[in-house]
Amino acid sequence: MTDRALAVVRAGVLTTVQDRGRPGHAHLGVPLSGALDAPAAALVNRLVGNRPEAAVLETTLDGCAVRPRSAVVAAVAGAPCPVAVDGRPVAWGAPVLVPAGAVLEVGAAVRGVRSYVAVSGGVAVEPVLGSRSTDLLSGLGPAPLTDGAVLPLGRPAGPHARVDVAPQPGPPAELVLGVTPGPRDDWFAPAAVRALTSRAFRVSAASNRIGLRTEGPVLERAVTGELPSEGMVVGAVQVPPDGRPVVFLADHPTTGGYPVIAVVRGADLPAAAQAAPGTPVRFVAAGRGRGRR
Repeated sequence: MTDRALAVVRAGVLTTVQDRGRPGHAHLGVPLSGALDAPAAALVNRLVGNRPEAAVLETTLDGCAVRPRSAVVAAVAGAPCPVAVDGRPVAWGAPVLVPAGAVLEVGAAVRGVRSYVAVSGGVAVEPVLGSRSTDLLSGLGPAPLTDGAVLPLGRPAGPHARVDVAPQPGPPAELVLGVTPGPRDDWFAPAAVRALTSRAFRVSAASNRIGLRTEGPVLERAVTGELPSEGMVVGAVQVPPDGRPVVFLADHPTTGGYPVIAVVRGADLPAAAQAAPGTPVRFVAAGRGRGRR
């Protein structure tokens, strides 16, 4: 029987298994999780002929290297990066044949943060609560990749796409996030509410899969009391005591005690996955500006 598996040659700084996540479990304290740049993950699955729910690898900044034990079709998209098979450069954003025993090298991101790697058949680790996603907050799902780990692969679902390169949006030079008022915007001074949508912020290097942290103006509160923990959603803009907004991403806690001043449109969140530290951030009233620029 053919050995359908991937051996991890180089895990990279943070490479995780991700799919479409675990919706419907927030009442149990389980975050959504899943690929931060969902359109990029969906694209690489289409390129290799996988079903939409197939699990892929999500790399962070410096890529990874894997060795399939049987011939596979692979595709890399998301953050632009060099891609090679046994040292020979191959296409990024297109299906590539990787022979059995060859090393697929996903290099460091040239722009953006996260690259996505799909392999025909998908990563077939054991699902937890209906998902194969790694959740860094709760610890559910497979652990982040380590050198020498072996990942099982599923059976190919269909033929790979017949394209040279698939078009896709590039990482944002400026991150524009459309927002609607949050449930606790009245906990902030009027000047702070205005500052959120009129002042410039930057992506902090402390950002991760849990939340995109910002640097810039401090949003002052009008109410200084304690807020009981409330339910949180993906895209919630929570303001901790330092006054700097945090946009909750896929691995965010399902409850929180800091006030939410606004909520980011879901369609604008994939771009946040690719916004590198230092990227300018603007929050705008939903409908006035959005997405990747």
